[in-house]
Amino acid sequence: MNTQQLETFIQVADNLNFARAAEVLSMTQSAVSRQIHSLEDELGTQLLIRTTRTVTLTPAGISFLEDAKKIINTLNTAKAKINQNTEANIQVLTMGCGNEVDLDFLYLILKELKIKLPEIHPFLKIIPHRSILSLFSQGDIDILFGFRDDIPLRDNMVYKELVQIPPCCAISDSHFFAGKESVSISELYSESIILCKAVPSRTEAIQEQIASHILPEKTYICENLQAALALIRAGYGFTIVPKIEFPNAGIRFISLKDAEILSYGMFYKKNSMTPTIKKAIDIIRKISNQ
Repeated sequence: MNTQQLETFIQVADNLNFARAAEVLSMTQSAVSRQIHSLEDELGTQLLIRTTRTVTLTPAGISFLEDAKKIINTLNTAKAKINQNTEANIQVLTMGCGNEVDLDFLYLILKELKIKLPEIHPFLKIIPHRSILSLFSQGDIDILFGFRDDIPLRDNMVYKELVQIPPCCAISDSHFFAGKESVSISELYSESIILCKAVPSRTEAIQEQIASHILPEKTYICENLQAALALIRAGYGFTIVPKIEFPNAGIRFISLKDAEILSYGMFYKKNSMTPTIKKAIDIIRKISNQ
């Protein structure tokens, strides 16, 4: 995935017209089509429905458009800051993660980096795993954070565990389970469940295991963690997530009995160890050993 693909997709999505997008980008229509096709192939999904008369976004396209704009806007902001500070000792460290869950575990790392390496400007990319792995393999991400089971190790990749995190049940603080210290999987079979895809694969598997015992009319589906937390606050049901430390008003995170602990850490490449990356990795390692 590259910025030209993203910028091309954004123009086509905003104009819903390949000819207009080609005009704005100073490209041929065939070049625009190639960029869209290559992006769809890389993502493994169709983003646009094209006929001889109309162009419309698929549900995946609607969802990805917001992410694409965020990536381009963040990149442009980072470039502008660097251009305005050419005389300053600024070193950009690109850090990637797959969803909002990861941010709960990154703030301590960022806080320590700010103190010990103030010249580093973190550039955070929050992108679905399929896309973020491609960016990491292409060298567009320096350090990748995530759960061990969700990211396959490849040549030259190193994984360093930073913390072990238990899966838990997230439920409204007004639910009668909220007073419990822990809950078993079987106890949840009688409740309403919120299936959230933006979680580590092992917690998603626990969700699906529980959902197989719950009626469809008591099952709700959402695409991201914030949506799931909103449904929980409103009393629609519970979901299974890694334990979250940040306060979330209206929600209790209850330990899940007999659930396997999740390994969370950082991934980096042996052959991409610049001095800046090496310093950052050494600091992150020390944080995890404290």
